[in-house]
Amino acid sequence: MYSIIIQLAADQTLVPKKSLLRKWAKQALSKKVESAEVTIRVVGESEMSSLNATYRRKKGPTNVLSFPFNMSEEIQIDIPILGDIVICAEVVNREAHEQHKSLESHWAHMIVHGIFHLLGYDHETDKDAELMETLEIEIMQSLGFANPYESGEDITNYD
Repeated sequence: MYSIIIQLAADQTLVPKKSLLRKWAKQALSKKVESAEVTIRVVGESEMSSLNATYRRKKGPTNVLSFPFNMSEEIQIDIPILGDIVICAEVVNREAHEQHKSLESHWAHMIVHGIFHLLGYDHETDKDAELMETLEIEIMQSLGFANPYESGEDITNYD
């Protein structure tokens, strides 16, 4: 069972339907875990800039940030809490336009990418990046989308 909590703190006209956000997250989760709770928060550039400065010491907004939840092993709950994904609507929409991708495809990729970060994957080394990209491509194709990396974007843009 998956619990996907959606928080909209941005202009809702810039965001895909909640049902799509949940669908994309569940597809990524289903390949790695049987149950999980995830919060997806969609924000504007101001909130994302603040989070990016606080947690990454970087100026300005980014597209997606992931905040894994590290729960004590002593706590037993039915659905493990994986953490939070924060997505900046304006940045994701702007990137989709600049990269000549459909909004839906780019949003799905940001959700999938964020989920894999919550699952412990990263792209700090070439080997890690290759593994993470391969998993993302598989999920994106299972959702009916093309390989998000075919146009040559560097994965380091997606964190």
